[in-house]
Amino acid sequence: MLQRDRQIRTQVFQLADAGLFAVSFWLAYLVRENVTITDWINHVLPAVFKLDVIPPDMFNDVWRLYFVLVPAAPLVLESQGFYNRPTMDSRRTLVWPLLRGSLLITLGIVVLLFFFKTPAPRGSPIIFFLFSCALVWAKEEIIRAALSSPMAKAQYKRRVIVAGTAAETNRLRQMLKTSSGDELEIVADFSLTEAAMPQLIELLHEHSASSVLISAKHANFERVENIIRLCETEGVEAWLVADFFATQIAKASFDEICGRPLLVFRSAPETSWQMLFKQLLDFFGALGALLFVGPLVMLPIAVLIKLTSPGPVMFRQQRSGLNGAPFSIFKFRTMITNAEQFKHELAAMNEMSGPVFKVTNDPRITPIGRWLRKFSLDELPQLFNVLRGEMSLVGPRPLPVDEVRRFHDLAHRRRLSVKPGLTCLWQVSGRNKISDFKDWVRLDLQYIDNWSIWLDLAILVRTIPVVLLGTGAK
Repeated sequence: MLQRDRQIRTQVFQLADAGLFAVSFWLAYLVRENVTITDWINHVLPAVFKLDVIPPDMFNDVWRLYFVLVPAAPLVLESQGFYNRPTMDSRRTLVWPLLRGSLLITLGIVVLLFFFKTPAPRGSPIIFFLFSCALVWAKEEIIRAALSSPMAKAQYKRRVIVAGTAAETNRLRQMLKTSSGDELEIVADFSLTEAAMPQLIELLHEHSASSVLISAKHANFERVENIIRLCETEGVEAWLVADFFATQIAKASFDEICGRPLLVFRSAPETSWQMLFKQLLDFFGALGALLFVGPLVMLPIAVLIKLTSPGPVMFRQQRSGLNGAPFSIFKFRTMITNAEQFKHELAAMNEMSGPVFKVTNDPRITPIGRWLRKFSLDELPQLFNVLRGEMSLVGPRPLPVDEVRRFHDLAHRRRLSVKPGLTCLWQVSGRNKISDFKDWVRLDLQYIDNWSIWLDLAILVRTIPVVLLGTGAK
């Protein structure tokens, strides 16, 4: 994992752990003072351990410790190496740093209580220690289960092409195999000294690679520059292993992977807090929309489609997603069941230049389908694609795989450098008036180059009147 990605993930985990320690502190007092939890806690537990039932307002005397506990908890865990281990590493690397860190935090609380002469019930530090260990352990197990799922592996694993001499690519393969775990997958090798550039283009398209890792220690820099320019055109990250530079040059513009200095050339948004917020917005926005429109809108639409035309309710098609990786898109069926068989007969009616096929009065569209398309209601099932991590709420519209294969200009593939979306600049910028595919791509690249979370929110707001008035669809 790149250092920048690891830093963002570590900061998220630290915030979560600080909250869990705060909850553990509250639960420790709740268990000791709350007479309504269970009679067992109220009577049996104090009797066995000779603990007095504490007054309900005692917690009011110690809540100020939160000002120390919340910021100190992640710092203490970090000092014990808790965040330096791989997320999917052996559980033994989790246990001891967690136990040591929780013990130090507990001892610190005891010292503070004694120093400030704050009354505290006997047994509460032990209960706090147990709760903090249990909650943080549970969080780690949930993260482990989530990241080990097939869907998570498919979404977060980076597909890498290694470029260099034979000796260098073998060295990089061994380094990544021992250090990166399952987060990187080397899909192909590219020889800097023998292979031609068209071969790298084929490898990028064939494997839907997200990055090219270049080891240029003994290579011609003109070849390296050509690879970086190709990656820039394709919207693929170029990672240059820069261990041939003096360390004083490796400053803010450098990243690192497996302890090796790295130059990253990006033509798409990088990992950031804004990108994390975008992922949260995608998930919870799609989930909330499905809960709202599912029973009220999507279910009646499904019934109408079933009653008005023979065939399935849903239409699935292979579309090109992030870096061109194919995925099955979900839509309400708006055409007759054998529509694809008649597509070649309508080629002369295509109103869009380039590889894209668009026809305003397509005879294959059903009456209910025409109405669904006018208000973009046929796109609602793509909320499931957003939940699956294959799409975003905002991003370039996904094109069929066969249309992407017909791209003549490699620069058009840079629109694949971000996740496709339900809506985009093209969607809200009068797509009925756009007939040149180059203009479509220009808007997509404008979105990528100027991306921010505020731009996403602005596009979502602009999408609402476009959908309600039916002015954006064909």
